Amino acid sequence: MNENKFCFILCTNNEILLSESIHYISHLIIPDGYTTELLTVTDAKSMTLGYNEAMSASDAKYKIYMHQDVFILNRYFLSDVLSIFESDASIGLIGMTGYTSVSADGIMWHAEEKLGTPYRHKDVYPDLSEYRYSLSGDGYGPAAQVDGFMMVTSKDYPWDSQNLTGWDFYDACQSLTFLLNGHKIVVPFQRHPWCIHDDGGLLNLTDYNQYRQMFMHTYQKFLGKHYSEIGKRE
Repeated sequence: MNENKFCFILCTNNEILLSESIHYISHLIIPDGYTTELLTVTDAKSMTLGYNEAMSASDAKYKIYMHQDVFILNRYFLSDVLSIFESDASIGLIGMTGYTSVSADGIMWHAEEKLGTPYRHKDVYPDLSEYRYSLSGDGYGPAAQVDGFMMVTSKDYPWDSQNLTGWDFYDACQSLTFLLNGHKIVVPFQRHPWCIHDDGGLLNLTDYNQYRQMFMHTYQKFLGKHYSEIGKRE
């Protein structure tokens, strides 16, 4: 494991979006003593298979799993996430938006308390006014789950490619994987959003309910639970 390396991982099927995303990545300021790499998986059969393929191919300690339509605005993004990880060794996963509880119906964005400052289309995610953040503490807050458009990890855990054979609920399941292995999940305070998620304003929910039912069955005892009630704590 290379402790001084970041790897950007993207599943892609659109060269135009990928090119723009890479443009923003190429303008990030790299912390002294660190290196970066970019791995793209073209036409993956599922998000989990694509992410597992890239995860296995990289020796980077810090992996940034992101959608091809995410554009990083914060040029100090790498330094900022590094500072968060270094502030608490138990932090294993950082997201840009998140939720302090697992929603009772399995739909992540139905959770009552939301964290983060996203740029997004109004008809997809809750209104920006619903996202709040405490300015106290270390500049980030704990979450139960984070949205999959951007997930930054300091630990490697396989993505559940056996049950998640499509493009939904990989983020919800992976979030619980981290919690159940004793790691914290956090969302940083962002006075200005660190990235844009240019998702076009329309979600493809063709198979969404199938995976929602699977998620609710697998993680039934955690539905409606606060992050503090999930996993082990030192």
